[in-house]
Amino acid sequence: MFKAAAIFSNHMVLQREKPITVWGKSSHDTVTIVLNGIRVTAAVSDGKWQAKLPSMDAGGPYEMQLTSGGEEITFVNVMLGEVWLAGGQSNMELELQHAKDGEAVLAGLTPEVPVRYYYTQKQRYKDEQFDAIEANTCWAEASPENSRAWSAVAFYCARRLAQRLGVTVGIIGCNWGGTSGAAWISRQRLEECTALHPYLDDLDKAMAGKTLEQHIREFDEYLAYSEEWNRKKDACYREHPEYSWDQVQEVCGKCLFPGPMGPKNEYRPAGLYETMLQRVCPYTLRGFLYYQGESDDHRPQLYYRLLTELIGQWREDWGDDTLPFLLVQLPMFRYKNDTDYKHWCLIREAQMRAYQTVKHTGIAVIPDCGELDNIHPTDKLPVGERLAIQALQVAYGIQDPGSDTPMYESSYVAGDTMHILLTGAPNGFLPTETADGFELAGADRVFHPACPELGCNEILLRSDAVPEPVYGRYAWTNYMEVHIFGKNGLPLAPFRTSRTDAL
Repeated sequence: MFKAAAIFSNHMVLQREKPITVWGKSSHDTVTIVLNGIRVTAAVSDGKWQAKLPSMDAGGPYEMQLTSGGEEITFVNVMLGEVWLAGGQSNMELELQHAKDGEAVLAGLTPEVPVRYYYTQKQRYKDEQFDAIEANTCWAEASPENSRAWSAVAFYCARRLAQRLGVTVGIIGCNWGGTSGAAWISRQRLEECTALHPYLDDLDKAMAGKTLEQHIREFDEYLAYSEEWNRKKDACYREHPEYSWDQVQEVCGKCLFPGPMGPKNEYRPAGLYETMLQRVCPYTLRGFLYYQGESDDHRPQLYYRLLTELIGQWREDWGDDTLPFLLVQLPMFRYKNDTDYKHWCLIREAQMRAYQTVKHTGIAVIPDCGELDNIHPTDKLPVGERLAIQALQVAYGIQDPGSDTPMYESSYVAGDTMHILLTGAPNGFLPTETADGFELAGADRVFHPACPELGCNEILLRSDAVPEPVYGRYAWTNYMEVHIFGKNGLPLAPFRTSRTDAL
């Protein structure tokens, strides 16, 4: 028996300019790998092996030969370029075929487009089918058929990087819609962080008093019910597109999503960390792209800690504390019939704090990319391209002129005016007839709309209702139309001047 990990296949992209880790299993004593004229040999221990090829420049296509005990594996059309892992939930998962203008983009794709993709199989549980499903994966070149299920955000980011860097860019898609950040962290790390114990408490409470077999049976019953329910739901919407969610459930029965929490539910803490992330670790890469946070809006006060622990976990697992970690800050969103709970504001703030306090991070600011009543906005081109701007800055030290995002830096009060000092807007802002979203509050912490005077890296805020301002904020809402953009076309990032502004 001899094999490499499933992520190694024909058409793969290996990371340039870094030692390349290759691993797998063998029943023999040693494994030899040859790539680009370089040969390395690794010992097998307890049926497992791991080898490290030396750093190489971009290039290809190459063949990689692996031999062990007379068995041989050959991978063809291997490129050396840039590799990024695209993690998160449904907005990272949203497929190119479903994105705005996605079909037109797909129609123009050929293998000559220097973007390739590895789709980590979505597996919620390690059962007898796990290995066979995982083995049925491989790297794919760009084409109208191959690329349909690729992450649109990751593709647009990779395409921009490939154009700018002149190398092939590979994306490892490792994401699942609806998931909390806690699903992508090890149980040990969650246990070690007291603040995050509520995530484990939910799981442990749900697990109590039932056998593993009971949990699996109940979840399988839920999957069968859910499959039938979704068929009814789809038919109902086709016949009655005007129905509300409650009306659909009156017709089709109750939606039981996300199903019983337990050892087979993909939303359980630490679950996908084991069944997905660890299956592609430690594939050598440049860094991480991460779009997530929607499913943690029920615990927004914990999200900064959750996110920073996740960043630390992934970097530790890949053995490099400096790996770039690029965040997508959540856009504007709420369902039109929902109250504005202002919990997405807290998630956005936590993401910005992580960017500001954790080294080697970047943040793509996209408040203008959200949609009212649609948690899955389809225009992913600006999201991917803003991630690429961050990648160029953080990972490659390339600062293109006019590529900074206007962001809050500090503030002070002079008389009845609050001065908001910014970075990223040295040339000021685009003209706008609507400059809403700014608010001021006095010591009573009651906020009132404020009139802004937009300048170069500075905004002056005044409000007749607040003669002595103490607190200021912008876009502190789950959803609003965004009208404030720097001269470079990038939106002003939401902010508040103090995290103690709430009563």
